[in-house]
This record gives sequence, C-alpha cells and structure tokens, in this order.
Amino acid sequence: MAMVKARVSTSELVAGRYRLVDVVHRETNRVSYSGEDLETEHACLLTQIGLPLDQDPDSARRATSRILRTSERMALLRPGRVAAVLDAVEDAGSLWIVTEWIEGTPLGELLTRQGTFDYTRTARIGLELLDVLEAAHVAGITHGELSPGQVFVGEEDAVVVTGFGLAGATLSPRLAAPSYASPEQARDERVGPASDLWALGAILYSMAEGRPPYRERDRPEATLKGVDRLPLRAPVRAGPLTQAVQGLLRKDSRERLGRSVVRDALVRVLREEPGAALEDEARPRSGAGLLGGRRTLLFGMALAVVTVAAAVLVATGGGDSDAPEAAASPTPTAGTGGGAAPSAPPSEAGTPGPALPAGYRTYTSPDGFSVALPQGWKPLSTTRAADLAYRVFLGTEDDPRRLAVTYSERLEPDPVAVWRDDVQPALARSDGFQRIGQIEATTYQGYEAADMEWLSQKDGVQVRTFGRGFLLDDHRGFSLRWSTPAEDWDTPGNREALDVFLRTFRVPRD
Repeated sequence: MAMVKARVSTSELVAGRYRLVDVVHRETNRVSYSGEDLETEHACLLTQIGLPLDQDPDSARRATSRILRTSERMALLRPGRVAAVLDAVEDAGSLWIVTEWIEGTPLGELLTRQGTFDYTRTARIGLELLDVLEAAHVAGITHGELSPGQVFVGEEDAVVVTGFGLAGATLSPRLAAPSYASPEQARDERVGPASDLWALGAILYSMAEGRPPYRERDRPEATLKGVDRLPLRAPVRAGPLTQAVQGLLRKDSRERLGRSVVRDALVRVLREEPGAALEDEARPRSGAGLLGGRRTLLFGMALAVVTVAAAVLVATGGGDSDAPEAAASPTPTAGTGGGAAPSAPPSEAGTPGPALPAGYRTYTSPDGFSVALPQGWKPLSTTRAADLAYRVFLGTEDDPRRLAVTYSERLEPDPVAVWRDDVQPALARSDGFQRIGQIEATTYQGYEAADMEWLSQKDGVQVRTFGRGFLLDDHRGFSLRWSTPAEDWDTPGNREALDVFLRTFRVPRD
C-alpha cells in the first residue's frame, strides 16, 4: 500500500470552505489530506473518496447523513479514540469526509517506513483497536472499512480510528483497501462484526510480517479474488501472536476467534514480555467499562428483540402489532466470543445504578432479569407459555412508550432469517406496517443478535419500534423491544431511555 507525503497544489476549495495542504496517505479509491477550515482557521483532515459515476444526489445525501450519525455515535462511545467528523459533503463527484486534525501517523505509513513491528508493540496496538471495535459491536455498529489507512498511531501507541459509517456508502465491494477485505466482503456479501475481526487479524498480520496476508494486485478485483480463494500464507514472525492471527483470518466467519479470546491472547503477550507495561490490561474494556459509562445513542440506534415462536406469544399493547412473532437462535460466530457470560447484574432493585441519570431506578423481575427504568415504570402485563416463554410489558398507563422483555427456550437458528421469513410476514398483516432499512446481524453483550426496525399504527398513532434479539446458548434467548410514537422517536428523553435500557439490561444467571 503506497503511503506518500507530497505537496498538493490546488487553487480550488473543497465545498468552498476547506483548503487542501498535503497528502497524508493514499489507498485504492481514497486519498487523505491535511487541510485547513477557512471559516474556523483550524487544521483538519480531509479524506476524498471516489463515488460511482451513476451516483444520484439522494444517495450521496443519505451517505453523508449516515456517516455523520455513525461517527457521532462512535465519538460518544469512545471519545479520543474515534476521530470526530466535522463535515461530510459531496463535491465534484467525490465524497469528502472532514475530521478534526489527528495528532498521529497513519499505521500504513508506519508500516511503509519500518516494515515490521515487534510482537509486543503489535499486541499493544491490537488491544487499542480491539477496544474500539468492541465498543462499536456492542452498540450494533460495524466499521466495515478498517485498514491501516484508517488507524492513526500517536504517543505511547494510542490509536485514533477513522472511517466509521463509510461501509456501503461508496463503491462496492470494499475498494478502499482490498487486501484487508474479508472473504465475505470479497464475495460482496453482508458486512458484520466478523468482517471487522478479519480486518483486525489482517492488520496484526501486517504489523508482524511486514506485508498484508494477501498480496495487493494490479486490479482490486484480482486482490479480492485472492482473498476469497487463496490459502493464507502462514505467518513466520508473529511469535506468540501466531495462533490469534490465524484464528482471526479463518475463511469461514463462523470459525473466527471471538473478541474475548483475542483480548486474552493479546494481554498474555504483554504480560509475558519481560519489562512490558501492563497498563493496557487495566484500560476500560468496552464490554464492561464502556457499558458502565454514560452513552448517548442517536437516531437509528437499534435496541433489542429476540422474538418468540409464532404460536407462543402474541404481541399486545404499547404500540406493538397484534401479530405474533417467531424466535431466533443464532449459531455462535465470530465476534461473539463463543457466547460470553453476561455482565454482572446492576445494583439492587429500587436503588440507583452506578451510572444512571436522575429519575431512573433498577427494576429486578421475579423472572430474574433486571433493567433500569424511568421513575414510576412497572410491569403492566405478562404473557406466558408455560415455562417455555414469557413476555413482560413495562411502562405506565399514561405513557404511550413501552419496553417489552421476552424470553424463550424454543429458538431457531439464524436471527436474520427469522426476522425476514417469520416475523416480518406476521407483522405485515398489521395496520400500517413498514420496515425501515435492512435487517442487520449484530452482537449484544457478547451474544450474536439481529435487529429490525419498523413502523406500525396503534389506535390511529404511528408507532416506531426497534428490535434486537440475542441467544444465551443453543436454544434460549432474551430480548428487548422499544416502541414510541414515531414523531417523538428522536427526542432527547427517548434517546436517553434507549441508552439506559441497553447498557443496564442483565439476564438471570444459571
């Protein structure tokens, strides 16, 4: 990957506002520049990305909006570790992403300068990247474009990641850095957390070996073909990182190592290195420290549902459709950590949680789950199917919003397919049903999950619902569902409620 630094001579401004100064680095279909915002007189980083020739204005606007939303969410989740996007504009056939200036060097440029890293430094940078990815995956966000050009390395190997929200916004499949694309991306299949873990493995491989795991060829299509079909060249310089790197670079995404296994491997390398600082191990982990910190989820954040078998529970009240839903039980795949144990339960019922906003209290159900609720919220109704499934609706009689918690012991594989083939047809029979966006595979608290968002009508009011479901083992799963009047969906109070529910929900221990 060519990483150059050259003077750029230009008499034109980007979007009439940003002046280009120097090329910082290049990748396929992407060039990043140092620049200046003439309105604020602040330094900035501008990344130019080629758009398809037939890109229509509406698609470009949607892409820039998605980039801004996703980047803002990530900057809140991992402040200082994700570059803050200041602007995203389409100008003369290119997409320009403007971020705050980053005090660091692109990892790709460091690789070009020095060739290889020792495995201690590789592990240290890998832990930094894993922390950012874990925060994203827990929140249901996939990077989808991770490469050395998206990673800036600063003092003491602290990293800042750029590029969140770009996946699917430009050329497909993934042309920014084809040699870091996963096999499923090379086949132009759905991008998910497992693809980010592959990219992490490819970055670790490059740092240890001095070259990417698959050679960059003349044409991106040829590189992607090699990623998909050629066997991995066994690493020879990775030392104690070898097994972790090979485990992340398994062709079948279902066989890749999960985040917790990778983290343990990287921490072990630092612990066993004589004289190595162990500060990395003490840094907050996104699965625990992050979920304990306060986050604000913006519009479009999915909260949660595993739905139960169609013949078992019927959704009632709180803006839910009258149609029954089916349950999903995914097979453990990359990114799940093989079904990691749930986080420790929150504080006792009736007392404030450690990071709860004013007006919230932790509710512990007789069924064992717990979640922080707004003051005055309580169970309104519970539907059961013997000991196999139940659904609890939480709220107040005078509040149109509802949180539904579902548990089932009869789950089927592939949550995405269940949403598409079982849940959606049932919901489609309800009044005003309209799905929003795609059904997405994701992870939640270390478990594989699937999200779907939709609109429906309840007593003449349009209701918006997000759902995410996650599997505890091969047949049991929990869910959350958050429904509000559609016109109120993006209010600060509702965004805060989504945040609190997501980070405080805990499942019962066996």
